[in-house]
Amino acid sequence: MTTFQPAPRGAFQDAPEVTRRHGWWWKALLTGLLLWGLSILVTVVTLNANLVPTLILIGSFLVPFAVVLFAAERISRSISVTHLLVAFFVSGVLGVLGASLLESRLQPTPLLYFAVGLIEEAVKAVLVIVVGRALVPKTARQGALLGATVGAGFAAFESAGYAFNSAITAHGISLASLLETEAVRALLTPLGHVLWTAVFGAALFAAARDGRRYRFTIGVLVTFVIVAVLHAFWDSMSTIAGILAVILTGNVIPAFEYGVLRPGTVSRVQELSMVFYIVGLAVLSVIGIAVLIGLVRRRRNRDAEVVARHYATSA
Repeated sequence: MTTFQPAPRGAFQDAPEVTRRHGWWWKALLTGLLLWGLSILVTVVTLNANLVPTLILIGSFLVPFAVVLFAAERISRSISVTHLLVAFFVSGVLGVLGASLLESRLQPTPLLYFAVGLIEEAVKAVLVIVVGRALVPKTARQGALLGATVGAGFAAFESAGYAFNSAITAHGISLASLLETEAVRALLTPLGHVLWTAVFGAALFAAARDGRRYRFTIGVLVTFVIVAVLHAFWDSMSTIAGILAVILTGNVIPAFEYGVLRPGTVSRVQELSMVFYIVGLAVLSVIGIAVLIGLVRRRRNRDAEVVARHYATSA
């Protein structure tokens, strides 16, 4: 009887059956940036409003699509690139629709941001679970890649909505507002929905039995709560930053009792708010990245064995 020998460290990453490395993600990103810039130039020169949807689509989908290509080059061949692209679009549409329906009845309370975080992460988690059923072997790294794909789909369609809303003003279409919204959301997308869903996917797949069947362990549930809380703090960071700025500038009493700031402190409050906002997002991003790296590294040896066993039995 042949005994199973654990795969050497790093075997999972180097297995030729598992990877499709062609660098298309960064090529698509650079090409898309050029097309986006060209579209902006032509729109400014011609003032053609028919080009606004083009700007919205390129600006909203460029970074998320690059994330999908990055995942497609590294994910298991048990899921084809076509399957992954379909998951990206279907997950994105169902994600924003499901979140919109569930959030429509929310009331503006102090817990609003946490409710939104729970709802949106729950919708994406369900999509990861459904799409990931066919993906084998299930490892933390593969779960992170699939989660990133689902999160990218959600982020793309959500960003398109934000870009559209920012463009429509009482004075017509604001191209500057549209481009600013797209640029900011494109920069933050990998640190938002993509990162949070990747963390959940990594935890879900890391807990899988024999790399095939899901196990909804306490660790998986705790990870879900963590990403939902990170999401909530991310959405509420602007409010938190404003409150901290008001406190540090000695504006607590005039702001809460009279709704005004002390003379000469307005610019200081704005500056501090921006600083706290950026620092807050940076801290949340570092926490999310640390959790993701920890999940993948902690399961590296076990995942290498799972991959080796999978291809040994399927050979």
